[in-house]
Amino acid sequence: MKIAIVILNWNGKQLLEKFVPSIVKYSNLPNVEIVLADNASTDDSVNFIQENYPNIKIVKNLKNGGYAKGYNDALKFVNADIYALVNSDIEVTEGWLNTIISTFETEPDTSIIQPKILDYKNKIKFEYAGAAGGFIDKYGYPYCRGRIFTSLETDLKQYDDVTDIFWASGACFFIRAEVFHELNGFDESYFAHQEEIDLCWRAKNLQKTIKYVGKSTVYHVGGATLKEASPRKTFLNFRNSLFSLVKNLPQNKLVQILFLRLVLDAVAGIKFLLELRPLHTLAIVKAHFSFYYHLPKTLKKRKQIQQKNNYFSINSIVWNYFISGKKTYKEL
Repeated sequence: MKIAIVILNWNGKQLLEKFVPSIVKYSNLPNVEIVLADNASTDDSVNFIQENYPNIKIVKNLKNGGYAKGYNDALKFVNADIYALVNSDIEVTEGWLNTIISTFETEPDTSIIQPKILDYKNKIKFEYAGAAGGFIDKYGYPYCRGRIFTSLETDLKQYDDVTDIFWASGACFFIRAEVFHELNGFDESYFAHQEEIDLCWRAKNLQKTIKYVGKSTVYHVGGATLKEASPRKTFLNFRNSLFSLVKNLPQNKLVQILFLRLVLDAVAGIKFLLELRPLHTLAIVKAHFSFYYHLPKTLKKRKQIQQKNNYFSINSIVWNYFISGKKTYKEL
């Protein structure tokens, strides 16, 4: 089984200087290749890798197409059984590959895996982008074991298990190459944010298994390429979540759930106004206009069979968190 660790980079020399050493140190296993997928950087990051890590393969993309297109383009030139898609702001740990490789080898039905993701800046806390494995509620809002909205749990080894999840974080995302290509990769209209949720949902619609492996640990800086408080991030998250609902919801649920989600988005916009963050309210408005503009194309992407299975373990994470006051996964 050949593993390709593929690091997506855009003008990230400082991140590469800081985090590539841990990947090189702890990935020295047979049949493991490290690849830099560069999104047309204009800084010195590619030269840095060439001069300091000549064994790292470099794939140069012609443009910065974001996370989705960046990986889609680069992986055409990567020959492996398993793709390990790793953000440039990830620090890995000793043995991080062992249990993941073992799971793939012993569980042929497992297609996608996420390790435990902790906060690089506060290593006892779970990190926002993925934590201990992701889920969504019936309105498409994502949450994780170890992280619900902005509430982050302390790592007390409560999630050191192996378990099925709904989505794996794109910050550190393992997928069988044959499954990635069967799904035609990431949806490039997303550009960045939540494209991994869409890909995982499409995998679920094809009865693929997605797992979290808690004995593998990585640390993620988070927000290194787009800050958490960025209105641009708000725009992408709200728009892309709507894309995923339209593409993947069963036909008998689409109209009702989509309408209720649009109402909840309006409430979120009002909340941002009350918090004196009008740029985020504007970002939600722009997200909706962009969603409507792309709606005809998005509807055409509903090609795969929409399963009638209910993937949603809870009805509304918004209700549970803001009204019922449930701040941890265990309370849900």
